[in-house]
Amino acid sequence: MTANHKPKSSDQIRDLTEAGAEQTKEFLQKVGNATTQAASTMQNCCSTALKGIQAYNKKLVEFTHENTQSHFDFVQQLAAVKTPSEFFEMSAGHTKRQLEAFAQQTKELATLAQRVAVATAEPVKEGLTTKYDEAA
Repeated sequence: MTANHKPKSSDQIRDLTEAGAEQTKEFLQKVGNATTQAASTMQNCCSTALKGIQAYNKKLVEFTHENTQSHFDFVQQLAAVKTPSEFFEMSAGHTKRQLEAFAQQTKELATLAQRVAVATAEPVKEGLTTKYDEAA
């Protein structure tokens, strides 16, 4: 053996082994914490997305009911039509109202979808920001 490579005592080996074990334990705890945080974040995202989808579907059902009722009312009104000009006038009015309603409904659904998307992404954004801040 050379002078630079002295054999280590069993105490030194034990100390190095214990230090390595402690570092490994700390690393595994950090990985475990990060995994738990990621799982929690994903659970929040899924929960928020599910609530948003339910609200969106509820709004769709509401609009479908309104549109069906409007069409039913229109068909009943058509039964009272006596002239072709009256038919065309009534049809034009109904079509105009339905297009306006459709535009408003589309706007509401787009706004709702945007809110759901933002609310769903927020936990991920916060989680990433928190982890970035911890690392910095």
